[in-house]
Amino acid sequence: MPHKHIKRASSKSGAGGEPGGTVAEEGGSRKPRTASGPDAAPGLVTVAPGQASGGSAFDLSAVDADADGGLDKAAAKEALIVERARIVSLQERLYAERARSLLVVFQAIDTGGKDGTIRAVFEGVNPQGCRVWPFKVPSAEEAAHDFLWRYHARTPGRGIIGVFNRSHYEDVLVVRVKGLVPEPVWRARYGQINDFERMLVAEGTTILKFFLHISKDEQKERLEARIATPEKHWKFDPADLVERKSWDAYQAAFSDALTRCSTPHAPWHVVPANRKWFRNLLVARTIADTLEAMDPRFPQANGDIAGMRVPD
Repeated sequence: MPHKHIKRASSKSGAGGEPGGTVAEEGGSRKPRTASGPDAAPGLVTVAPGQASGGSAFDLSAVDADADGGLDKAAAKEALIVERARIVSLQERLYAERARSLLVVFQAIDTGGKDGTIRAVFEGVNPQGCRVWPFKVPSAEEAAHDFLWRYHARTPGRGIIGVFNRSHYEDVLVVRVKGLVPEPVWRARYGQINDFERMLVAEGTTILKFFLHISKDEQKERLEARIATPEKHWKFDPADLVERKSWDAYQAAFSDALTRCSTPHAPWHVVPANRKWFRNLLVARTIADTLEAMDPRFPQANGDIAGMRVPD
């Protein structure tokens, strides 16, 4: 049985080329599809827009972080190659069209797999048309402005795919858990974030938001692997062990952000992320389907280029 806050999949795309307005538990492919591997596997969960008005928060514990959609690893990796090719082809059209943009947001708890997902999904994409922004602790200049200032400055221009590795949601997540601002301040930010995203969509940016969902046991294994493997020591921060003690507080913060900021114009997608190969496929397929629904076109040529001749 699906979670009570999860909508069934639909064969139609949402308004403005957004998949999340209609898709929740991914059980079938969107049409039209071009080259594709197996049908989209069950597992991707879209938080139903408007859930906050119902008075109950989205329950992350109802999403199986270990889901694999009934696929095996080899099949998923083959399907990922196909989805990456779709992204590369559609990104070229988006870049040439220079009329709209795509913003892809990744959030996760520490070791959730944001870096690995970005690396796996965007392999082969023309870097001229893609920008990745990893947001760390704000600089002095950034902290001197409103909390959205540094994020707005990095939103993608027309023709560009922008990728946020962490995002404006940090200001209702880590800021909340660590008590960096008073509660009335961070609570007001849910509405401010929704207004910000609504404005971006109105100006021609399609927004995809992915929460990479791993279990507490999986996080423990990944942290232990970083400690045990010298080549992974650069990834390890002892502060991650301190942050792990706040697991429940972070889960509550994630749940509230997903509930209050999943909107028709920018829904949240929860990705089971214990199995990296399944995570990568779900994200790649959703991005490819979103770009396909946007249907970017190569611009019309000026004049009769086909009739032109190159002089000797």
